[in-house]
Amino acid sequence: MTLEIPEAAAAPLLAWYDANRRTLPWREEPTPYRVWISEIMLQQTRVEAVKPYYERFLHELPDVASLAEVDDGRLMKLWEGLGYYSRARNLKKAAQRIVSNFGGRFPASREELLSLPGIGDYTAGAIASIAFSQPEPAVDGNVLRVVARLTACREDVSRPAVKAAVSDALRRIYPVGRCSDFTQALMELGALVCLPNGEPLCDACPWKQLCRARREAAVREIPVKSAKKPRREDALTVFLLRCGDFAAFHRRPKSGLLAGMWELPNVAGTLSESAVSALAEEWNLAPKSIAPAGEGRHIFTHRQWNMTAFRVECAAMPDVFFWVRRAGFEAELALPSAFRSFLAALWR
Repeated sequence: MTLEIPEAAAAPLLAWYDANRRTLPWREEPTPYRVWISEIMLQQTRVEAVKPYYERFLHELPDVASLAEVDDGRLMKLWEGLGYYSRARNLKKAAQRIVSNFGGRFPASREELLSLPGIGDYTAGAIASIAFSQPEPAVDGNVLRVVARLTACREDVSRPAVKAAVSDALRRIYPVGRCSDFTQALMELGALVCLPNGEPLCDACPWKQLCRARREAAVREIPVKSAKKPRREDALTVFLLRCGDFAAFHRRPKSGLLAGMWELPNVAGTLSESAVSALAEEWNLAPKSIAPAGEGRHIFTHRQWNMTAFRVECAAMPDVFFWVRRAGFEAELALPSAFRSFLAALWR
């Protein structure tokens, strides 16, 4: 399929961006490294949530070389709370590849960028255009929505062919000398004006005279998106194990969901208090007391955990678990967000 975006669209968008752009820490000094880190952090995470993580990460790991050499545990601690931890692991793998394959210099071409772990079409386009001023679009959900409304495209935007058509259409109108600003302007328009869920701020849009969806009163119908599959729901029983000043943690398997991360001990299913007691005995914890410690829910992209927690006071610390005091935990262990809601009950 083919989409056509009028060349006249670039000028009003850039003028709007110049007047309305947000000041963001990664925007003011758009080096390839800084753009890369910000784009990976911003995947499935809100801008305001990313800001403090970004500043801390850049302070400790200011360049490719430091990222390539960082200890895995420290990397996870820096990433703790952002979720989707495979992003951080791929950052380190990519940094190591930049050091080994590119002499430590960030590759500039889209093809070379795509060869790095964790970098797909969107991130490659963002780095190539924002950091290297190339006419390479960075097409994500925001940009798909903006262009679909502008062109009144009623094709399913989740289809790869539609994404490719949007990329091609944008590539044809990139303004010479302002590729970086044009990519960021598209992102900004989707974030601030052409909002999702049928509620765009059309009167504030620089494309209000060009937008076909607005002209056809079809803004609420576009973009067209196929229905998501329902999430799989899993029940878990979480164990808050304490022995004096120590608490127990467990390392997850090296593959699968939250691969290699620390977790609170847990088992599948919703256990009764008597079943929790029996399992604690089986683990040689010598349980002294057991009490309910609340419930929690965590939503992953395609899965939801419904968790029930029990606090168990133990007389023994079997080495099947890793036992650590609170100060050691806070300094060294990265715990996924799925379990962090139970920390107050664990350390009380």
